[in-house]
Amino acid sequence: MNRVFSSINDSSTSAKEPEFSQSTQSNSSPNNDNWGYDLYPERKGAKYKPTWTRRIMGLEGREELDKMKCERNVYSCVVKHPVIKLMMASLKSNGCPFDIRRHISCEVCDHAVTGGYDPITNQIVVCQNTAPTENQVGGVMSHEMIHMFDWCVNDLDFKNLDHLACTEIRAANLTHCSFMSAWFDGSASPFNIRQTHGECVKIKAMTSVMAARNVTKEEATAAIDRVFPKCYADLEPIGRRIRRNSEDMERAYAEGPMYGYGT
Repeated sequence: MNRVFSSINDSSTSAKEPEFSQSTQSNSSPNNDNWGYDLYPERKGAKYKPTWTRRIMGLEGREELDKMKCERNVYSCVVKHPVIKLMMASLKSNGCPFDIRRHISCEVCDHAVTGGYDPITNQIVVCQNTAPTENQVGGVMSHEMIHMFDWCVNDLDFKNLDHLACTEIRAANLTHCSFMSAWFDGSASPFNIRQTHGECVKIKAMTSVMAARNVTKEEATAAIDRVFPKCYADLEPIGRRIRRNSEDMERAYAEGPMYGYGT
């Protein structure tokens, strides 16, 4: 059931190993040559140890409580969030049933990221220390589930820079960008409303590609430009671009069975 990815040129495959597709904090990019798992220390088996000074200041030392709160937020999103419920149904319909006990992990992460998708384990990481609210957890999950869907359905290859650019375009297109978010990103004005959404998608995708692969802005932009028309037009499995303060999420969920995504 391959759509966009099967038609993307493989010539841009990089020798670098793939790590994570990451949900990044706004205006935050780590100045570090080690990417991916270095931002998710628990992925490497490390146990987070809070410092005494930060523990005394109340900034650390609540990791177990934070994990429980994160897991409650994940469960609440699975039960209530229309887009997440639609994504779960679409994954199941395509032979990739979603189990929150297997496919979601709440962990302590670097402060530069709020979550990520680990293609090695096919698991979404929700950063309990940087995505503490239910709304933030819902945003991370819906974004990363687009990557999970592309991995399941579209033969997503994280070693291929064009594939990575495509899935980041799709995630930004379907779950993040709106006029207000584009306004705060500096990519919108009252005079370019029609172009606002596309520019927002390009900026967010570029930021994510640069974080995930440690490539230059020029390399990320070139990859995005190569695949943008096809990937921006692919609205599966949500079927629409979600507008802020609208009923688009509920409509998308209600329409799921019409497209074979049994809910």
